[in-house]
Amino acid sequence: MNTHRTSVKTHRTSRAGRALRTPGGLSVRLDVRALIVVALLLVAALAASVLLIGTGDAEIPAVDVLKTLAGNGTPFQDFIVNELRLPRVLVGLLVGASLGLGGALFQSVSRNPLGSPDVLGLSQGSTAGALVVIVLMSGSATQVTIGALVGGLVTGLAIYLLAWKQGVHGYRLVLVGIGVSAVVTAVNGYLLTKADLVDAARAVVWMTGSLDGRDWSQVRPLLALCAVLVPLVLANARGLRMLEMGDDVSYALGVRVERVRLLLMVAAVLLTAAATAAAGPVSFVALTAPQLARRLTRSPGPNLVPSLCMGATLLVTADWAAQRAFGADQLPVGVVTGVLGGVYLLWLFVTERRAGRI
Repeated sequence: MNTHRTSVKTHRTSRAGRALRTPGGLSVRLDVRALIVVALLLVAALAASVLLIGTGDAEIPAVDVLKTLAGNGTPFQDFIVNELRLPRVLVGLLVGASLGLGGALFQSVSRNPLGSPDVLGLSQGSTAGALVVIVLMSGSATQVTIGALVGGLVTGLAIYLLAWKQGVHGYRLVLVGIGVSAVVTAVNGYLLTKADLVDAARAVVWMTGSLDGRDWSQVRPLLALCAVLVPLVLANARGLRMLEMGDDVSYALGVRVERVRLLLMVAAVLLTAAATAAAGPVSFVALTAPQLARRLTRSPGPNLVPSLCMGATLLVTADWAAQRAFGADQLPVGVVTGVLGGVYLLWLFVTERRAGRI
């Protein structure tokens, strides 16, 4: 009997992870399966990035791409890889990671798998900010980026204030977000009707979501923002895990609930708005990445790092598919993620309905 209990205990420990003790006496639990998933996602993202860099009118084999990145390529390859294609891929990785992490934060805060920036209207808010600059001001690319960032922040603030009632809670946040999304979508349609032909065409291209023409000017600010926000979010991961168990339990465990919730929501809004400003409203990555990461890790909690890696992998893979799967007709990456994400959303609605949650 003792042997059986020991084996069961060992099995449960291996399923949950391994506990490591630091020199200071602290115990840290490592989820082995989650670590393996993160490692595999990173490998997949890097492999897809190398393939994407080599894809285009001038095809470059993966081996030559790696040699060029290491500084051993020809001048022609160096120009194609480092000046033209590497910034595009880096923007794709950063945008996907930002959307994956932002989606995981919103879903954890709302305790709802539908609590993503696409459903809550943040992407539409960023689109509205960009459209105002394009249609009413005929602004430059930099001004459009600033407009998208401001639009996302204003929309996030509006959703938070409208959903506030002695705190911000799950389905109220989602319902308010859906309402705000409908209003902002109508505003976007009105702005398009007021635009002239050139500005309307420019706006529609931006609204599709694309990585075409991205350069180092988009990489640097997005990288700086991620360098600040990602460590901040990970530092508050424990509080976020407590929030998923409910406000009362979180208060009992010493978590400053509203402070942590507001901090993480601001971080999620900034990540989403910055990603939208850099690449346009790329649909459904923020919705699907956290859910897929959770299913792969089979781990409770927000799964922040796996969601970040999953978002980066999804976006660069979708961009590679958009360039290769349709022959000479290269599609914007937002079209591919929209189709795949729409199918996933329908499946999620059916699953939630069968479970009696909606």
